Amino acid sequence: MPQNQAPADAKSRQAIKPVIVYPVDTLPLPDAKIYNDARSHLEQIDEVIVAPRDAECFEVPAGHFFRIVSIEGAQVGDLNLWNAADPTERFFSGKTRALHGTHVSVGDRLWSNLPFMRPMATITYDTLDWYGWDDDGGGVHDVIGTRCDPYTNVMLGGEEYHYCCHSNLIRAFAKKKNISYDEAEPFVHDVLNVFMCTGFTRDTHQYFMKASPVRPGDYLEFFAEIDLLGGLSTCPGGDCSSGHSSDAAACFPLKVEIFRPEKGLPVDWRPAEKSPYSRQHIAKD
Repeated sequence: MPQNQAPADAKSRQAIKPVIVYPVDTLPLPDAKIYNDARSHLEQIDEVIVAPRDAECFEVPAGHFFRIVSIEGAQVGDLNLWNAADPTERFFSGKTRALHGTHVSVGDRLWSNLPFMRPMATITYDTLDWYGWDDDGGGVHDVIGTRCDPYTNVMLGGEEYHYCCHSNLIRAFAKKKNISYDEAEPFVHDVLNVFMCTGFTRDTHQYFMKASPVRPGDYLEFFAEIDLLGGLSTCPGGDCSSGHSSDAAACFPLKVEIFRPEKGLPVDWRPAEKSPYSRQHIAKD
């Protein structure tokens, strides 16, 4: 309940029309023809199986494609991305959400953090693009949720659980970089929730999840705009139909497939460049 009475002009204040924060009319658009031509002839060069309630890292060279594939049952995955040469550059879910919306699909890009601010990957194919928005306001592949983590789990439930996506990604990154868990933890960041069906409730505007529509054979495909190191966790919530951060849900593996375009890319194609902002941050006199 509000602590204050509504003022006399409350209705008129609430009726003010919204303004899009970041109009995307001038946002550089990906060249769909380049992607479509390249993906028409792909050679698979690697694959990684991510076991249930676990995570794995994988590498994707710039100009290559990768797919996250459902192979046995309905399962969502939490995706982290880093610049393979400099992991301080990583996926920025908040800016991606501000530019493209709460859920992403074909043509949307995964942007990196400041001061780099460039597309790391572009979504080029999505077998769940038919889902759209359901009657609850839910959609698939969200950049809302942060990732399930043991700290929130202890706060809300009082018990420790070590297979949250946050912990899974820490272990995978630490193994890849041959560093300790403490050293790895600061690199784990907010995720793209692949295959997860989520939204906000209409009454309290709380973040909700519901059973993912993903089925074996479904996949989400990306084009690597720079050399990438990826980390994928198979969420302990399985299809997220009931809960997460426990061993109660049925969980399944996910597969990452990496492809090289057999025909190559246009000779003038280059990896995405870092933001041209001067970084002077000049103060007014």
